[in-house]
Amino acid sequence: MSSRALYFRLLGYVRPYWRLFAIGLAGMVVGALTEPALPALVKPLLDNTFVDKDPYWIRIMPLMLIGLFIVRGIAQYAGTVGMAWVSNKVVFDLRERMYAQILDLPAAYHAKRSPGELISKLSYDVTQVTTAATNALLVAVRDGLSVAGLLAWMLWLDWKLSLIFFVIAPVVAIVVRTVAKRLRRMSHSLQQSMGSMTHVLDETIRGRRMIKVYGGQERQQARFKDVAGWIRSYSMKIVTASAVSVPVVQLIVVIALATVVYVTTRNQVMTVGGFVSFFGAAAMLLAPIKRLTSLNEQIQRGLAAAQSIFSFLDEPRERDEGTIKVGRLAGDIEFRDVSLRYDDVSEPVLQNISLGIARGETVAVVGVSGAGKSSLVNLIPRFYAPSSGQVFVDGISIDDMRLVDLRANIALVTQDVVLFDDTIAANIAYGAGGTATQESIIAAARAAHVMEFAEQMPEGLETAIGDNGMRLSGGQRQRLAIARALLKDAPILIMDEATSALDSHTERQVQQALDNARRGRTTLVIAHRLSTIENADRIVVMERGRIVESGAHAQLLRADGSYARLHRAQFAE
Repeated sequence: MSSRALYFRLLGYVRPYWRLFAIGLAGMVVGALTEPALPALVKPLLDNTFVDKDPYWIRIMPLMLIGLFIVRGIAQYAGTVGMAWVSNKVVFDLRERMYAQILDLPAAYHAKRSPGELISKLSYDVTQVTTAATNALLVAVRDGLSVAGLLAWMLWLDWKLSLIFFVIAPVVAIVVRTVAKRLRRMSHSLQQSMGSMTHVLDETIRGRRMIKVYGGQERQQARFKDVAGWIRSYSMKIVTASAVSVPVVQLIVVIALATVVYVTTRNQVMTVGGFVSFFGAAAMLLAPIKRLTSLNEQIQRGLAAAQSIFSFLDEPRERDEGTIKVGRLAGDIEFRDVSLRYDDVSEPVLQNISLGIARGETVAVVGVSGAGKSSLVNLIPRFYAPSSGQVFVDGISIDDMRLVDLRANIALVTQDVVLFDDTIAANIAYGAGGTATQESIIAAARAAHVMEFAEQMPEGLETAIGDNGMRLSGGQRQRLAIARALLKDAPILIMDEATSALDSHTERQVQQALDNARRGRTTLVIAHRLSTIENADRIVVMERGRIVESGAHAQLLRADGSYARLHRAQFAE
């Protein structure tokens, strides 16, 4: 996307607040127009008061100066506050849109991106973008009009001398454009490095215990040092390029100013007041030109950040083309000749799977790691779409259902428990979309044996559990996740290694709760411990993405096939 297209798309986020933006812009315009008024007052101040001693100008000049700065102050206040308000709203809107995008992106996108990269976009890139959208525009308008006004006044005083400043304009433009290209490249590299640093920080915080146990502090420190070093390097390159352009442009302007002084003093073409006014206006060009030159760095940073953000926002969202509205489903599931191949994997992870599951049936899926068990169940809530074939629930293709309706009928408990930094009760209530009653929360907590440890805590169910339940043990976290699924009371229950973190005593307790929860609903269980699925209605054995066996526990043992080998290997340990 070109810089022009990026900038206009960025200004689209300003459009909803155009009224306040217009007030801020008007304040900047009025403030800019007061710039040439200052040298314009210098001419009568000198010629009519100090030289001619005109009584009228002696009386009126102090009032004009006071009035000028009152207008200037009001205009600058309106411009600064108005633009700051719009800038903060743009930051808010962009972050809100990006957060919604994170929630709506498909699982395949998150599988390829680090959380640190997304955090960097949401925190660092957005602030750079708003600098270009509002602050840079503010400076460009204010100082651009100031330069135009000052040049207009100089043309009015002496158009021949003013031509000197128009001659240097192309030279200034070449310098700014050359620096802009380098700033854009460096800003893009800087943003990528910021994402890498946030990724390293995220990994370090999440893996701090492993780092300490395996003595990885020095390796992590070196890794962080490398990333931070790249950020320092790119930052210095940006500062260097920007710092070079400002004095070079100023030098060009000063050369023009010196030429004016030389020509004027030799030829005496102006009055004293006229010369001071012309020279003052020319000298006042230095400050806005300096800011306009420095502005190039902000704009290039903002455009590089905008490119990063808009490419993220343009990522295709989770496909949801279903139009069929469904209420509570019965739970009949059918995989019809389903195959699945991930984008970055050459071999298919599922191959021609055909499997029917009746409503209320409990089906366990077993197999060695990499057999395709999780990939199979991930197709039901449409975390992934099959490469070929279809999945049906109650005889309706899940592609034809509205995604929100399909997932409303599914409860999920995984091995990697995800909890929120809130209370025990709030995490359980999450299963009902936050609308659960206290009685239903307690009932789910008792069924999953959460009350056994919650009642021992000072605040009971209102105890805060910390980030991802860090104040709880692994078994407690797992039971809390099970309680959340029980509260949802969905007709389809998916248990992906749901009891893996439980000790034998707790596992037996939760197993009884799960047996009760399975009644009347379709349950798919992925289990490593075969002892937990012996009572399943049917056991499906997978190898290399295919179903190789299917039957009840006793039936499969008698068949002495893949399941029997898995069973012997596990119970021989």
